[in-house]
Amino acid sequence: MSMPSQAMRRTWRREVVLMLAVLAAGAVAGLISGHMLVCVLLGVCAYLAMHLVYAYQLHRWLLSDRSEPSEGIGVWQEIYTELYRLKQRNRKRKKRLKRILDEFQASTAALPDGAVVLDAQGRIVWFNSAAGALLALRTPQDLGQRIANLLRHPRFSAALSQRRREIGELEIPSPASDTDTVLVRLIPYGNDQRLLIARDVSEQKRLEATRRDFVANASHELRTPLTVLRGYLEMMEEEAAGDGPLAEWRSPVTEMGEQARRMNSIIESLLKLARLEAEGLQQRQERIDVPAMIDDLADDIRRADDERHDITLHLDREVGLFGRPNELESIFSNLLANAVRYTPDGGPIAVHWWQDDQGAHFSVHDAGAGIEAQHIPRLTERFYRVDAGRKASDGGTGLGLAIVKHCLEHHEGELDIDSTPGEGSTFTCHFPLQRRLLQRAA
Repeated sequence: MSMPSQAMRRTWRREVVLMLAVLAAGAVAGLISGHMLVCVLLGVCAYLAMHLVYAYQLHRWLLSDRSEPSEGIGVWQEIYTELYRLKQRNRKRKKRLKRILDEFQASTAALPDGAVVLDAQGRIVWFNSAAGALLALRTPQDLGQRIANLLRHPRFSAALSQRRREIGELEIPSPASDTDTVLVRLIPYGNDQRLLIARDVSEQKRLEATRRDFVANASHELRTPLTVLRGYLEMMEEEAAGDGPLAEWRSPVTEMGEQARRMNSIIESLLKLARLEAEGLQQRQERIDVPAMIDDLADDIRRADDERHDITLHLDREVGLFGRPNELESIFSNLLANAVRYTPDGGPIAVHWWQDDQGAHFSVHDAGAGIEAQHIPRLTERFYRVDAGRKASDGGTGLGLAIVKHCLEHHEGELDIDSTPGEGSTFTCHFPLQRRLLQRAA
């Protein structure tokens, strides 16, 4: 048996002895006075009154800030002592937690990125000085305010409503400046709390704009001399095809013509990317019959492919989209063209278009060589090549998936890539519920 238990038993034994002594004193007084019951009751009342007095003192001490408890006798002395020790431990624990919190706030205040702590209702609990500068937050006025009322942006509000999962990087205009851009991220933790991280990416966006302008201008300037070269190469190809003096140059002239056409395709793709990035969300949007669009694209690809692949369509005819037709056509055509390019002759290609409670979805599954997992995150980068199975000689420009990514961003969509080496790849486009349109099947 431990020492605290022995001490407790000794204390309660003394308390029982004290109670019996009070009752005995009342009994003796009753024998002397001849009023036994009255004297015993008076002793019991005195004993209860003592406990009530000490209970009142204990309650008053717990509500006060006094460091020393009141004095007591018997079991109350032990109770006061144990509570005093407990209060001292709690005071030390609070000091330690406050010191840790102060160090945390000091370290986060020194961060260049903004940090905002949100409670389960999306109210601001705390933020550092960088967050105040980036998001135009004021202290103490904005503490306790809902972050959605201060950062009024549709994409941020939609992300904030998704309580149970982490929100990736999201770009929104800075509330502090009309020309700056802030990259925000929401990280859930604790009891439905979330940490908002904000970073100023204005300079990065300006550098990206400069790069886009350079690529667009360079591509535009290259188009004219390339058109002249292609014209002469086409004339030389015609001459080399016959029995003229260029017949012996037929192979190199044909190769030069193919490379010139590929360079022209790359330039056209770069210009298309530049237009997509420049136009942003300003293009006209309309109701689009997606199944009919996919049918037309599949027919064109079958004719161009000479029916060398088995392309099957599984389309929900009652689902359409609200969006930009040219961009959606680019999404579908690029994914279909990639599937044809990397699937061996005779291989199957399955195209699906369906809906669920999350929105509308488009997927293309090919029977190609597949892609290793480490390459998948970089597939949408410009000119990124996986391996020898996807070389420049396959006819691709290395820009198709980059175009798909930009077009999907304009439709609040996401691209999901699932691939296993030796088993083919599946490229799936997810469109949000607000983009989905229900239409009557033809």
